[in-house]
Amino acid sequence: MKKTLLSFGHGYSAQWLAKLLLPQGWHIIGTTRSATQAQNLADQGIEPLIFPGGDVSGVLEYASHLLVSVGPTLEGDPVLKEVGDLIRKYSANYEWVGYLSTTGVYGDYQGKWIDEDTPLNPSTQRGQWRKGAETEWRAISKLPLHIFRLAGIYGPGRGPFAKVRDGTVRRIIKPGQVFSRTHIEDIAQVLVASIERPAPGTVYNVCDNSPAPPEDVIAYAAELLGLPVPPAIPFETAEMSPMARSFYAENKRINNDRIKTDLGVKLRYPSYKEGLLALLNEDVSRDI
Repeated sequence: MKKTLLSFGHGYSAQWLAKLLLPQGWHIIGTTRSATQAQNLADQGIEPLIFPGGDVSGVLEYASHLLVSVGPTLEGDPVLKEVGDLIRKYSANYEWVGYLSTTGVYGDYQGKWIDEDTPLNPSTQRGQWRKGAETEWRAISKLPLHIFRLAGIYGPGRGPFAKVRDGTVRRIIKPGQVFSRTHIEDIAQVLVASIERPAPGTVYNVCDNSPAPPEDVIAYAAELLGLPVPPAIPFETAEMSPMARSFYAENKRINNDRIKTDLGVKLRYPSYKEGLLALLNEDVSRDI
């Protein structure tokens, strides 16, 4: 029987998942708020659905899989706010439900290693909203829920090279600060592995093996481009937006053993070095 994925908020991560599922014959329905984006989805082989606004009741009844990429707000999870009653009604019908969360739900652990069993203590508003949304989804009876806590996402169209080339990137130095990252292709393969091995109620950290200081990533990108390494700027004196500064409020190293042991995932990009080199090679081949 043909599998049907209803993807709420069919954005960057969901589109890379679709690239793996469509060749397998999946029917994918992706929601969007924009008529322009709806056409873009159709061009990719995705059945577009305007949401909120469009009628998803029939789709929620017959879909075999759900993916939720929509971010929460102060009012809670937007998907559950709109169609929570229907999802509760059909919860036992789904084979797999994936919720894309963030490692921001853990909060600050001062650079220590943490795993999926680490208590959640988000210090940012976005992290608090995500924690609340996870709780809302967990509360749905009989829902085969899988939560994916994503680290910083990069990939084609989301790399540092453009800013390094035009000189707008800065190396912000906060001693001891590290971030975990994940390449978009690894997110997609983790989701596929989970779909193939459902384990309702499981949480997965999705990141690479090598948390690193952000200034090291920028320096390596400059090195690959053969450009001067951007000068270092102390965090305390750097001009940053409140959003950008909030990312530095939390410091932790994310353990990703579960995706490897439980799902059998072998990361294509185990560190930012492999990931950036692949992105640069893609850029070069595109220019040829």
